[in-house]
Amino acid sequence: MVVKTKAHKKNDLTVITTHINADFDALASMLAAQKLYPDSIAVFPGSQEKNLRNFFIKSMVYLFNIADVKDIDIENIKRLVLVDTRQANRIGNLSAVLDRPDVDIHIYDHHPPMGNDIKGHHEVHYLTGATVTILTELIKQKGIAISPDEATIMCLGIYEDTGSFTFPSTTEKDFTAAAFLLSKGANLNVVSNLISREISPEQIGLLNDMIQAATRYNINGIEIVITSVTTDNYVSDFAFLVHKMVKMENLNAIFSIALMGDKIYIVARSRIPEVDVGALVTPLGGGGHTFAAATTIRGKTLAQIEHELLEILYKKVRSRSRAKDLMSSPAITVDADVPCKDAADLLTRYNINALLVTQQYDGKKNLVGFITRQIIEKAMFHGLDHIPVKEYMTTEFASVERDSELQEIREKIIENKQRLLPVIDNDTIIGVITRTDLLNILVQQSEHTDPGSPDLLKEHSHARTRNIVKFMKERLSPRIIDILKTIGEKADEIGCGAYVVGGFVRDLFLYRNNEDIDIVIEGDGIAFAKKYVQTVDTRIHSYEKFGTAVIIFPDGFKIDVASARMEYYKFPAALPTVEMSSIKLDLFRRDFTVNTLSIQLNPDRFGVLIDFFSARKDLKEKAIRVLHNLSFVEDPTRVFRAIRFEQRFGFSIGKLTSGLIENAVKMDFFKKLSGRRVFAELRQILEEENPLAAITRLNEYNLLSVIHSSLVLNNKTISLFNSVKKVLSWHDLLFLEEPYMKWAVYFLALTRSCDNKTVSEICRRIEIAPRYRPIFCKERFEADKCIFWLERDLSAKNSTIYHRLSVFKIELILYMMAATKNEIAKRSISNYFTQLRHINTSIKGRDLKKIGLEPGPIYREILQAVLDAKLNGRLKTRSDELSFVRNYDR
Repeated sequence: MVVKTKAHKKNDLTVITTHINADFDALASMLAAQKLYPDSIAVFPGSQEKNLRNFFIKSMVYLFNIADVKDIDIENIKRLVLVDTRQANRIGNLSAVLDRPDVDIHIYDHHPPMGNDIKGHHEVHYLTGATVTILTELIKQKGIAISPDEATIMCLGIYEDTGSFTFPSTTEKDFTAAAFLLSKGANLNVVSNLISREISPEQIGLLNDMIQAATRYNINGIEIVITSVTTDNYVSDFAFLVHKMVKMENLNAIFSIALMGDKIYIVARSRIPEVDVGALVTPLGGGGHTFAAATTIRGKTLAQIEHELLEILYKKVRSRSRAKDLMSSPAITVDADVPCKDAADLLTRYNINALLVTQQYDGKKNLVGFITRQIIEKAMFHGLDHIPVKEYMTTEFASVERDSELQEIREKIIENKQRLLPVIDNDTIIGVITRTDLLNILVQQSEHTDPGSPDLLKEHSHARTRNIVKFMKERLSPRIIDILKTIGEKADEIGCGAYVVGGFVRDLFLYRNNEDIDIVIEGDGIAFAKKYVQTVDTRIHSYEKFGTAVIIFPDGFKIDVASARMEYYKFPAALPTVEMSSIKLDLFRRDFTVNTLSIQLNPDRFGVLIDFFSARKDLKEKAIRVLHNLSFVEDPTRVFRAIRFEQRFGFSIGKLTSGLIENAVKMDFFKKLSGRRVFAELRQILEEENPLAAITRLNEYNLLSVIHSSLVLNNKTISLFNSVKKVLSWHDLLFLEEPYMKWAVYFLALTRSCDNKTVSEICRRIEIAPRYRPIFCKERFEADKCIFWLERDLSAKNSTIYHRLSVFKIELILYMMAATKNEIAKRSISNYFTQLRHINTSIKGRDLKKIGLEPGPIYREILQAVLDAKLNGRLKTRSDELSFVRNYDR
């Protein structure tokens, strides 16, 4: 092995590339190299093989930080990393940088050396069956974490270049590397599928139809897939396509029904003894053995066959497993008062990923929750290792009894997203069922089961999907539908996934109007936006730092576009650090489950609803829930949003989420929040239709103290908020076009009990803009004095009221109208707002000059007198005003 090293600048642009017509080893090596060079960009030098391109673009693009070679400014490249090649004529236009002395060349290759090899500043080379073997060994040595998807791609490179370990070039290192990747979750089903023989275009079309039409049924605890397709002509090798679908989708049991011409063909496959497909197909006139069966039927429709098959399945399929057969015993528990650090030691000692949490009551251990390794590690990362586990444990959990059936066990683990399920007998914990335990029984750990398969029950690894095109057309305008379709088409042209996400999708199911469209692109969001505006009459504003853009239509309609990204927080309450990601990780970074729905827009899957985190379930249950237990530690502002959404939608904050809010307040994570972020959340609450409900909840959680310790919600404040709501409703019914700040009126009400010094402190604390501060720190106190005067001088003339009120902004006028309890004073303010403030004199200075008055200060005095007389009802017409001037005593 040869290793040469040369220093390079810290912030240099690093590009990773490989040879033209890249194969799977080249692709895998590029991915592996990106793990070694985290800030790099992967660039294909030319076109890729068909199967490689389809695999890369449609399946695994999210793993790469990739750019088109045409978008790279070669002059900015300071380090070029070559994988699986050392030949200048095989890297396309990127060979232009090889002669530049300021460019570091790093090479990783397994090919035998040749005389015209590129010479690198850093070279790692030895003879193995695949280049990715070399890089995998380095990743292993450096302890760099890789995901199951990444492991699968790297394993694919090894299998392809070694001919599944049959080529003479295969070495011991290839086996070792593959074993390491399998230990990291590499999926051999995917590998086998991608390196197997090609099938005909007709078969591909039918296979795609089968996958798209697949429906998953949970029958007595067993997941069975039924797919029904129709084709005008007979397509050969239907059984082979079913077998291929089983491998591709990693299915345990499938019944494929195909209407071809005038016959219906059923092919069934099973990998679990609970589903004896031979016995199940026999009533339909077919036969076979336990794991494979088939039949041909004439004279019935697809719907009839599906109905008959389902009846048979529900009658005959039964789970053989009970909780007592699946559980691990004894269960490892931890006391609720044990610090997170000690709980982490228990997890390590027993090599487990979750602990049941118990607490002593009357000398007996009582189950109070559970806590996962992920939550404990996050807590320790945030410096909370000394905090008891009870503060971050999950308190909403399900349990089963010793004789509970598999169906109940599966539903409770998957639907409740529990890593482990306690087994209880007479109020005593007798064992625990983990996701791994359940997985083992589902796949039976047979010799046909790939031990490297990903955890089928891993939280959120599989989304619930549903085609909702019809629902979208019912709820959305034709224009919005056309826009969404065009977005999907343009994204498809550049090989990206496109999704509409967040509040737009949530409100679709809540039957609330919302045309604030947020688009997430799996790839480069800015590149997509630029592509979009090339063919659609729009313009864009882009923000390179965040990978976002705004598409603006001629009529001002806007669409927000973002690259799929993930966020992590360096410390509690920090602003997030953003990295490129997949749609799943992009959604996982969001605040609450109800905001994680997405709809795919690409043409082949347009209108497919994707639900990774049981958002539909929470919408149905009207529950606000966070996605993980440290959500409020990472971003405490989510507390304000939880309360805002709860009150806006009439939902309830989940029990666990409520406990986490209480913990965040107790731990005082809000002290690190910038005032601006607190104000942004408070302002949105005060803009709600009924802010009092949310303010009441803030008070219940002791969150008003985050704004200022002097803020209290007493009966006077509640009464004032209700009065403000009535006044604003009255105002809005006037349909005036002048704008006003709704939040400011409510903020005036919220701070009315505070003195000038306190209000000034509050404004500084939440960083209210200087232009707004006089309203709250000075003018509000003058308004209170005016209210005092109005309530004691109820017979004041209109002209006097006009002069007293005309100095106040509209927000203060509305505040005063709400604050006064005197009906006569309220009517006086209302009269001013609707009538008096719009009254002006008909005559002007030129009219006074015509009468013969010399210009001077007297003009102002006379015109003011005319206005006062008009306000008081003494003057009606222009003639009245002129007559008044002629008789005016000067």
